[in-house]
Amino acid sequence: MDNPSRSERSRNAALQAAITIISRDGPGRLTLDAIARESGLSKGGLMHQFRTKQAVLKALLEQQMTQFDEFSRRYMENARATSAQPQLATELATMREATVKPNSAALALLAAIVEEPSLMNAPREVDVEHTNAIKAEASDPELAMLRWAAARGLLLTSLLGVSPLTDAERDRLFARLLDDKQWAALEQPAAARAAKSASPARPSRKPRART
Repeated sequence: MDNPSRSERSRNAALQAAITIISRDGPGRLTLDAIARESGLSKGGLMHQFRTKQAVLKALLEQQMTQFDEFSRRYMENARATSAQPQLATELATMREATVKPNSAALALLAAIVEEPSLMNAPREVDVEHTNAIKAEASDPELAMLRWAAARGLLLTSLLGVSPLTDAERDRLFARLLDDKQWAALEQPAAARAAKSASPARPSRKPRART
């Protein structure tokens, strides 16, 4: 095996070991020594790949982002031909996909947030880019963002293990969020939204004085 292949294999072994430790023991137990023991790598071999625990967490976050980005690109190819709002459909489908991934990967991401909040700058920038695209393609951006926010809520409660829903219930809700036909009747054209925003609020009626 040549050196680049050996290096990539060691890197992947270290990342998998990190996910195993976080899932089994919690993020507080993640150390370079623990990763070396779990992966079977020497401490020197591990530190050739990652100098710090934060570097491991950053790599885990980037790995997950890459995997979901690949899923999104594949889904978008079909969504452009089948959906009036392909960016929204892709975001909803990607979040649904994330809920069925092993929780160990989700724990790795949560660990990255806790240990190094600045690591979330890149995912946050991606969110801004994607939500701007959703608004731009939608005839009713607010309704589109409500659908996006509902899907994000389903994802986060699932990742955190606090969802009261069964897997089947969650999947049905994602299916409804993805079904454009169920939302078409609720869409408000821009003119209607502007008129509604411009209409003055009704003054509150004062109670009549008792005689």
